[in-house]
Amino acid sequence: MSAQTSLAEKGLNPGLMCQESYACSGTDEAVFECDECCSLQCLRCEEELHRQERLRNHERIRLKAGHVPYCDPCKGPNGHSPGVRQRAAVRCQTCKINLCLECQKRTHSGGNKRRHPITVYHVSKVQESLEGEEMDEETKRKKMTERVVSFLLVDENEEIQVTNEEDFIRKLDCKPDQHLKVVSIFGNTGDGKSHTLNHTFFYGREVFKTSPAQESCTVGVWAAYDPVHKVAVIDTEGLLGATVNLSQRTRLLLKVLAISDLVIYRTHADRLHNDLFKFLGDASEAYLKHFTKELKATTARCGLDVPLSTLGPAVIIFHETVHTQLLGSDHPSEVPEKLIQDRFRKLGRFPEAFSSIHYKGTRTYNPPTDFSGLRRALEQLLENNTTRSPRHPGVIFKALKALSDRFSGEIPDDQMAHSSFFPDEYFTCSSLCLSCGAGCKNSMNHGKEGVPHEAESRCRYSHQYDNRVYTCKRYVIECPNCGVVYRSRQYWFGNQDPVDTVVRTEIVHVWPGTDAFLKDNNNAAQRLLDGMNFMAQSVSELSLGPTKAVTSWLTDQIAPAYWRPNSQILSCNQCATSFKDNDTKHHCRACGEGFCDSCSSKTRPVPERGWGPAPVRVCDNCYDARNVQLDVAEVQADDEGGTLIARKVGEAVQNTLGAVVTAIDIPLGLVKDAARPAYWVPDHEILHCHNCRKEFSVKLSKHHCRACGQGFCDECSHDRRAVPSRGWDHPVRVCFNCNKKPGDL
Repeated sequence: MSAQTSLAEKGLNPGLMCQESYACSGTDEAVFECDECCSLQCLRCEEELHRQERLRNHERIRLKAGHVPYCDPCKGPNGHSPGVRQRAAVRCQTCKINLCLECQKRTHSGGNKRRHPITVYHVSKVQESLEGEEMDEETKRKKMTERVVSFLLVDENEEIQVTNEEDFIRKLDCKPDQHLKVVSIFGNTGDGKSHTLNHTFFYGREVFKTSPAQESCTVGVWAAYDPVHKVAVIDTEGLLGATVNLSQRTRLLLKVLAISDLVIYRTHADRLHNDLFKFLGDASEAYLKHFTKELKATTARCGLDVPLSTLGPAVIIFHETVHTQLLGSDHPSEVPEKLIQDRFRKLGRFPEAFSSIHYKGTRTYNPPTDFSGLRRALEQLLENNTTRSPRHPGVIFKALKALSDRFSGEIPDDQMAHSSFFPDEYFTCSSLCLSCGAGCKNSMNHGKEGVPHEAESRCRYSHQYDNRVYTCKRYVIECPNCGVVYRSRQYWFGNQDPVDTVVRTEIVHVWPGTDAFLKDNNNAAQRLLDGMNFMAQSVSELSLGPTKAVTSWLTDQIAPAYWRPNSQILSCNQCATSFKDNDTKHHCRACGEGFCDSCSSKTRPVPERGWGPAPVRVCDNCYDARNVQLDVAEVQADDEGGTLIARKVGEAVQNTLGAVVTAIDIPLGLVKDAARPAYWVPDHEILHCHNCRKEFSVKLSKHHCRACGQGFCDECSHDRRAVPSRGWDHPVRVCFNCNKKPGDL
């Protein structure tokens, strides 16, 4: 009995002999079909071939009665439909490929190929029935995807374009209780990402827009729902495109990657470039460093029973070549995945965040591209729920929303790092210390959770911020959160400086938006000196009238907040005697009202108002009530500390020198340094103009900008503006740069 007769009796197609001739010389009966080897194989050849490491994962099926293999070159009827593969009619013994009638006419009708010996396949009724069932199944799947449309999920400015979970589910057009996975695609502009998704999931329908034009047809992130595989498919904007806000759009890609279960990296390059490995390596590092913590926090905050960050997504590198062999073809002993890992190590990239990395290649001799291998690899990974489980669409939206809320905002161009696709600057707080320039190490928008700024490096002291905190060995004498507890160290005359003896100094960072070092009333003494300069220009001769008027004005300028202004004191608060123009008005240091000399001749300490232990003028009523301490808020006394310093300077000037002209000539030199606000740079440290760099001399005077505290010449600081953040509520001298700043200083 011949071999052909034996096969016919068994009900098998008599032409199905082993097509490999690897171990049997082509004489044995075919039992398996390997789609990736493109051949029918006997038991011996199948076992010997797929014992090799690089062929071990090939997909093989056992032959049934009447089996006819698929056509190798074409992908469907007339070579156009990716959904249905055409069965072969003949096998070319020379080319060792199976051909349908259309492909045989197209490739073997002319030239030397028409003389190639062929084997004809005879399709049985059983096979025709199987083909019909397959056609019906494919038709059903096509019909399920006919109504699928894509929608813009996130625009190019990282703004989510769906309002809430319900809107997200409605646009996906899936059931709220449907469990699904997320598949996204990445790659360079022009490599056919949208085309790949359309043919892999939607049978060639243009669900995601494609265009032959030079401009990218995908801007932002688009999404659609595949009801066949039950996945949310996400299309992304291409890398290396001519676009604005490149850093923000690159950061957007990582957000999409973080919510994906499966990532396709599409490349059309004949050889795998280093950019592919750098992109995946940098994405893995940024995912582990910045996104894992936020995804865990989202899981806890939203009470989700699905872990969002145990492992990152699986990656498929889909590589299509035309003129070159696929990866691993010239290394029969090594699988492509091992070669990919070697490339990562050579480039110093370690894709540890990804649960797995797979390589799927296809070589396109004649269009269209074969996406069947990619589809089968995707289906196999989607069925694996050991590391990534399907979840409700609402969970996917919550994860994307949490990442968008945390990592958002513009990225300055000067923070572009060309050595990395995802540098830390894309995800960390952009605030810089005003004193030393160090960057905050916390993630973006951490202030929403009440987390303060932090820096890894130490800060340096700046006069304009006075960013020092003093502590002693046992107790804090200056609070880093609410400011000064007490200022008595400023009056420790005769004792050693506590800064050099009993306290420890810490230099702290000054962050934008914080006012701990800005709102300080210590400039009240400088306001006194500015007032004296004003008096020197306005008072031309000394007489009793001008002196009283100037004294009244001066008192109001430096008076504590609880004092009644001189202009409102018309009579003594106790005896009601009316004041004349030249009468002296006295303020009680306890209640702040105005009295004549006889009704306020007594003195006693008023420490609750910040006057310390020394006796000061009080009215008769407050003197009689000296055993009852005033109920004065600590915050009020704290805020007036700097004003009382100026008041004491003013009293020393008035009481000791007695005349306005002397007060102008002498105290200016004596109290100028003591009255200097803490944020001003000392005169002896100012050698050049901070703006034009002119060297100061006797002829070139130094002027302090009331906003930044730096020293300038008159030309660079002749502008006048109020600086309320520093306590200057009226127009004062500011430098050229500070005057250009918008809003209040």
